[in-house]
Amino acid sequence: MKRVNKKVRASEQKRALRVRRKVRRGTAVRPRMCVVKSNKHLQVQLIDDVRGHTIAMVSTSMKIMQEQKLGQKSKDSAKYMGTMIAEQAQKLGISHVIFDRGPFTYHGVLATLADAAREKGLQF
Repeated sequence: MKRVNKKVRASEQKRALRVRRKVRRGTAVRPRMCVVKSNKHLQVQLIDDVRGHTIAMVSTSMKIMQEQKLGQKSKDSAKYMGTMIAEQAQKLGISHVIFDRGPFTYHGVLATLADAAREKGLQF
């Protein structure tokens, strides 16, 4: 069992590195929008790689998201998160981001989140 988990982790890391090789580093003007999926939750961060800190963050485990009662990792919560992260970025004066999906494929929840952010004015 442990050997299988090691293989799965290694393949996830390979996929993430393959994506990040093509994705440029985020700056304060154009941060990297990193999406992380777990079994229960979804998290989006705007990261400035030059300074090494997170500019904005939205997660389904946040109290605001739990008050909306959209579900922990559903397309409805992803759409709401996309609008929230876009609004936070616009408040900070950010209109362009670099989308980093990590080892996750671009479909379902990730595509919904990205489309909602684009509708609110973020450009990838």
